[in-house]
Amino acid sequence: MTFKQVLKARGKKLTKTSALNKFTPYDIIVKPLMTEKSYAQAANDNKFSFKVHRDANKNDVKVAIQAIYGVTPVNVNTSIVPTKGRANRKVVRPGYKKAVITLKKWDTIDLVS
Repeated sequence: MTFKQVLKARGKKLTKTSALNKFTPYDIIVKPLMTEKSYAQAANDNKFSFKVHRDANKNDVKVAIQAIYGVTPVNVNTSIVPTKGRANRKVVRPGYKKAVITLKKWDTIDLVS
């Protein structure tokens, strides 16, 4: 395989949903994250943070946001927040998967109501 063929093969974008076959959109989006940082991102950059199911991929989160809130995300970034613990004690905070959803300038999600 040549270098151009490798680049062409790697360029395909996966648009399949995997977790929505097993879970509902309300199971995918666990809860919104209400922190000072998320409030600032929502006000300045129109980005909203959610705690999501560990098995969900970006496509699952995008479809679930469309189904629940009726808005179309421009971008979805996911990350796994690690467990925060202490030495020789109980776990302080369990780990979870976080999704940051970017919306268009005129779209918004009302998380307070």
